[in-house]
Amino acid sequence: MRPDGWFVDPLGRHGARWFSGGRPTSLVRDGRQESRGEPPRETFDGPLVPLDGAEAERGEDLLRADHGEHPLHDDDYSRAAWDAFGATGGSFT
Repeated sequence: MRPDGWFVDPLGRHGARWFSGGRPTSLVRDGRQESRGEPPRETFDGPLVPLDGAEAERGEDLLRADHGEHPLHDDDYSRAAWDAFGATGGSFT
């Protein structure tokens, strides 16, 4: 199983990096500050080291990095669902 989550950045560019399916992503963390950083092109060997305290206590780690920039309301979700349905020609097949 390939790991997902925050791990110590194996190349030392940042304090931590988010891995998805065992691959480094552009989401990085230095202390409590999250930002984007180009994923490493270099390969690295060895196990990934989980970031201490990286477990989400209330799910805050599960939010997207752009959370809150474009808040959606219940009506927006409904409209988006109907728009997607309409884009399929209005059929379930």
